[in-house]
Amino acid sequence: MPDLSHTPGIYYALAYWLSCTFYIAQLPRRLGGWRLAAVQTGCFAAISAFMIATDGVPMVWFIPCVCVYVGLMLLDIKLCCGLDWLKTGYIFIRCFILGEFAAALEWQMFYFGLTALGLPLRMWVNLLFLLISHGAVFGVMFLLERKYRLDYQMDFTWREFASAVVLCLMVFAASNLSYVSQNTPFSSRFTAEIFIIRTLVDLGGVAILHAYHVQLQALSTRLEMAGLQNLLQLQYNNYRISEDSMALVNQKYHDLKHHIQLLRAGVTSQEKLEYLDQMEQEIRSYEAQNKTGSRVLDAILTAKSLQCQREGITLTCVADGQALDFMHPMDLSALFGNALDNAMESVRKLSDPDMRLIHLSVARQKGFLRIRVENCYEGDLDLKSGMPVSTKQDKRYHGFGLKSIQAIAAKYGGSVTIGSRDGWFELRILFPLSGGQDEEAPHGDHKQN
Repeated sequence: MPDLSHTPGIYYALAYWLSCTFYIAQLPRRLGGWRLAAVQTGCFAAISAFMIATDGVPMVWFIPCVCVYVGLMLLDIKLCCGLDWLKTGYIFIRCFILGEFAAALEWQMFYFGLTALGLPLRMWVNLLFLLISHGAVFGVMFLLERKYRLDYQMDFTWREFASAVVLCLMVFAASNLSYVSQNTPFSSRFTAEIFIIRTLVDLGGVAILHAYHVQLQALSTRLEMAGLQNLLQLQYNNYRISEDSMALVNQKYHDLKHHIQLLRAGVTSQEKLEYLDQMEQEIRSYEAQNKTGSRVLDAILTAKSLQCQREGITLTCVADGQALDFMHPMDLSALFGNALDNAMESVRKLSDPDMRLIHLSVARQKGFLRIRVENCYEGDLDLKSGMPVSTKQDKRYHGFGLKSIQAIAAKYGGSVTIGSRDGWFELRILFPLSGGQDEEAPHGDHKQN
């Protein structure tokens, strides 16, 4: 009777390879046909050969051996799918724990069949349990993936990846604790109990990682829908503003001769000035429309310019909107919307109306895109970790605008700097431009409202 307390390495190699294949089949692949088959065959051969060669090595070599077949699995996913390393690592975590569970379940069922059911130690018995256990594990995972339509192309942050790594390490450590030390409250010295602990812990790990991914996807969907709704609202506002402006132009065209006749009539100088002020205010509503070369930025600036007019805030802008083409419209909406909202909120507090000034500039300079939002402010600027400290009593729900700006900047490899100079608050955002474009003079509208 062989030593059934030890799971042969070839079973883990098969489970790891099937797990990688399972997830690779759901991802956009950079390889196809015979190239994909060659990489998959080579990966299975390499993992199998290594697991067989290192089967039964001393415990001191256990972690180095784990690192080797972890690297082989990562390489398999990377070569076949061509994802960035962050997404490759996240998918590997799910592959690894799923493979651990599949191998543990198969060997536990095989052990139970031999010891409790009295089945003969034959190859066909082993193959039968392999087919049943792997078919059940990967079949259920396929149904779960299809039911929830899981997306692995969404953006992952380092924090989300780090959380998945911690979960993976905890599950792997807990499931193999009995092989390291049998004198703990969470381990056992009996083979059947060791297998039960290992299988149940791995099952919990698969379930936790699946639930974690579902939650990440739900959060990503909510954020995307919120950004899309914001963008649609901006587009609708821009449409309404354009419609109102055109109606105003048509109306003023027809009324212009009547105004001229009225001004030529015998009215006092004060009345003339009032009529002129009224006409200027109506015309400024049309001038509030911006043409920077970016539709999204135009919509944001138009809406904010009209809002600034109503609140007595002067907003000036010099923007090269075409330089923003590399950014997603929802990111553009969130970036400039939050930056201008913060600036407007700041200048509203100023007692002197002449100090309610905001200036926005967007320009390309030496291979970088430089965005600067400046506004007047009073008092001292208190920074903590590079972020202004909120002066509001309830600080829990404030500061998210700047955090959103920082997240968007990091997404495109940029940086955010906050400072003050001579009574001006400065928000500076720097993005690297692909191809290292030379400095260009900014173009677009220069508006003062």
